[in-house]
This record gives sequence, C-alpha cells and structure tokens, in this order.
Amino acid sequence: MRNEDGDVAGLFPRMDLSRRGFVVTSLATGFALSVTPAKATITTDADGLTAGEVKIPVADGEIPAYRAQPAKPGPYPVVVVVEEIFGVHEHIKDLCRRLAKLGYLAVAPELYARLGDVVHMEKIDDVIATVNKLEDKQAFSDLDATIAWIGKNGGELDHLGITGFCRGGRMVWMYAAHNPKIKAGVAWYGPLAGKVTDAFPQHPIDIVETLKVPVLGLYGGLDKGITQDQIDAMKAKIAKAGIKDEFVVYPNAEHGFNADYRPSYNAEAATDGWKRMLAWFKANGVA
Repeated sequence: MRNEDGDVAGLFPRMDLSRRGFVVTSLATGFALSVTPAKATITTDADGLTAGEVKIPVADGEIPAYRAQPAKPGPYPVVVVVEEIFGVHEHIKDLCRRLAKLGYLAVAPELYARLGDVVHMEKIDDVIATVNKLEDKQAFSDLDATIAWIGKNGGELDHLGITGFCRGGRMVWMYAAHNPKIKAGVAWYGPLAGKVTDAFPQHPIDIVETLKVPVLGLYGGLDKGITQDQIDAMKAKIAKAGIKDEFVVYPNAEHGFNADYRPSYNAEAATDGWKRMLAWFKANGVA
C-alpha cells in the first residue's frame, strides 16, 4: 500500500550501527522526510507531564520509545500508541502527550529500530521496503516487552488499551488477537487485508475468529488503499463471529485523516474519531 504519509526534517538521532544490529538507538527530533507536511500542525505542550524518551529492554537489546504521563503520582491507565510507517516522530509524540493530558500513561515504541532510520528516509519506496521487513512476530515480542516495561514504571495493566495509525492500525487488530489482556483497541485506517508474506503470514481479516478484545475501527470513505468492500468483508466476519467490534467510516475522509501535519488531515473526522476513541476506552475498562 502506497499512502502519501510524511513529516518535516529534524535532528539526526544518535546511531550505533554495530550494536546488536540496531540502527535506531535514539529517537529523532522532528518529522519524517519522505513527505512534505502541511503548514498547520497541532502541538501539545508537556506542562504537567513527565514526557520524553525511554529505553525498552527487549530480547536482543533495547529499543527507544516515547513516554508521556501525568507528573503527579500514579499508577495510570495505559495506552500503547503504535506508529505509522514513518517512525516515532513529532506527531506520534504529540498524540502521546494528548493522552497524558487526559490521565493516561502513553508509550510509543520504535518498532522499526532494527531495520532502518525511516524518519530520515527521503523516498517513500525506501520507507515501504524497510517497514515491510518487520515481521509480526517481532512486533508482537517488542510490544510484549513494552507492556512489561510499562507495568514496572507506573502503568496500571488492568486498564490497558492500544491504538495505532495506518500500519499501526493494522497492528492494533493483530496484537489484539495476540494479547487478550488488552481491554480495548482503536485502529485508525489500518489495512485489513493484503498479500501474505513471511513477515505478514496473516492479516486482520484472517484472525477475526481469534479476537477476544473489542476493537473500534476508524476509516475514511475516500481511502484509496482500504476499500469499502474490504471493510464490508471484515464487518461481515465480525458479525458472524459475534464479536464486540465496531466500525466508523467517515465518507469525506482520506487515509491519514488524523495526521494533522499532512494535507490528508480532516479536522471534523479527526475530532470525532478522537472522541469516539476515548469513549471506547472508557466503555471497555481502559479509562
């Protein structure tokens, strides 16, 4: 899928190419180079928050992540934020701060840390080629490690939610089937079907019967990569399985409608989707 996602350049991260095969060892400042951003960007300050980069121990080393939480003593309900294909850049960090302002501990792990510095890749083809190498099983393992770290650092894992955007939206569906301890998930325009590869042996439409977690899907009616037919097929399988999952399709919204740093941003759909996400978390025991 070739969606025109992107951000604006920032400082280069510290790198150590020899360290256990990890390419990204520290998060970048700024946005992704692969797409020119829109002029208007929502910025959420860190007043009243503890926010910044943390290191998540994983099986073969550590990955960087962005953490935001209220500065007052916890524990806090948790939302894991799964990045787009462009890395944990300023928009993803800002989403974490928005959640922290509402009382959540929000963490966005850099799942592409082993593969390449996607934030600073200028060509979309290079970004796609890199992120397509991330195997689901590796992402699951790193998300498991992220949640374990959260549980030791102020997170209340009895109130655990997950949300993600674009490829991260796909991961919400997949990880919800992997980890039934998740209370609720919200998938923003995450692909539902696709080519089977070694990295992606299944897709969300293939794992509906194994879902035990309520997932809310937020999609754009003008999305050229995720068709209404795919959404209808997913909804039919969900209804047949009797699962408590829901879809909202915004007829005038494109793919990436919550990405306020891109021309695809749709303020009406993004605002409504954010409200629905928070209500979904509250209704299903995350808040």
